[in-house]
Amino acid sequence: MAGLSRRTFLGATGAAGLGTVLGAQFASAAPLGCSRAAGTTAYVGSYTSTPPAGHGLDVVGRSGTAPALTPVRTVAGVPDASWFDRSRDGRTLYVTNEGDPNGAISALDVTTAASPKLLNSVSSKGSAPTHLSVHSSQKYVLAANYGSGSVVVLPILAGGKLGPATDVQQHTGAERDAHAHQVVNDPTGQWVLSVDLGADSVYVYSLDTGRGKLALHQQVTLPSGAGPRHLVFHPNGRYAYLAQELRPEITVLSWDAAAGKLTPLAVVPAVPPGSTGDLFPGEIAVSQDAKFVHATVRGPNTIATFSVSGGGTTLKLVSSVDTGGNWPRHLALSPDERWFYVANQRSGTVTWLPRDPTTGRPGVVAGSLAVPSVNSVFFA
Repeated sequence: MAGLSRRTFLGATGAAGLGTVLGAQFASAAPLGCSRAAGTTAYVGSYTSTPPAGHGLDVVGRSGTAPALTPVRTVAGVPDASWFDRSRDGRTLYVTNEGDPNGAISALDVTTAASPKLLNSVSSKGSAPTHLSVHSSQKYVLAANYGSGSVVVLPILAGGKLGPATDVQQHTGAERDAHAHQVVNDPTGQWVLSVDLGADSVYVYSLDTGRGKLALHQQVTLPSGAGPRHLVFHPNGRYAYLAQELRPEITVLSWDAAAGKLTPLAVVPAVPPGSTGDLFPGEIAVSQDAKFVHATVRGPNTIATFSVSGGGTTLKLVSSVDTGGNWPRHLALSPDERWFYVANQRSGTVTWLPRDPTTGRPGVVAGSLAVPSVNSVFFA
């Protein structure tokens, strides 16, 4: 695993053929109105430097509450778009450009949601930036460089543009090369957490919002070979759920915001007993009502649904449903949480499945949109 190549591991090369496109091709799609009604516009990321070449950043739309995604346009100048976050005022979209060896982060004006305009791009000071988040102070964008195993702090300038990095924190793996996979702040905004797959660790930092400097506060080391990928907080802010990429498991952790302390509590399988072959969890999400956690699992290509009990302390796997595609890297819930949208990287499809809000379980696939080397979906 030393020197693990992200693209090699994800298997982007040799991807399968494209799925059926519902609606017109991106190049000839009709413009969508500028409404920002919840769930009517979404951004789709795909890899442009991995065959079959994706589009980078696509804008897609939905008609009212209908689930189908319709192509609107491809935004030029945003290569290898692989993660999104937006400023609190909704005017600026930030995007990772997952270049390897040289990564970048782009800022786009999305005042008109369906017509993003590139503001600028700056170096991520590392390779393969795979995740970013806007800090709750709205002063910085934080990004995780997977290839170089580092976390970077980028200041937000007037008008939403990004400035040069104010800090870079390098992770070090004990047994494998570090591969930072996520960086977020906790629900209170007091702490920054970075998940590192190669170091089998979650790093907890404080952030000086005046100087844009991180200071290490805690390193939570997980069992060797766990490969932590992404975590999500329970809505009560006292627990977090961590998807492990190299083991098909979810780790439940308690979070003490006053002390800035993360503590592992339990490990829950993300696949049914007896599962074999490739078993690589991808994305993880928690429902707004805090009753369910969902995770994608690559290999069996499923959405794993867990019930949540004990105030957030206990997860139980209740269903594993086929995503209708190959290699589900990412999952997004529609704003009303009645639909799943799954980015199936190897089949080059975004599939959508209905979600029962009472049971949390997905239904059968209702449709798909072809996007080569797709990796993520983000609702405006």
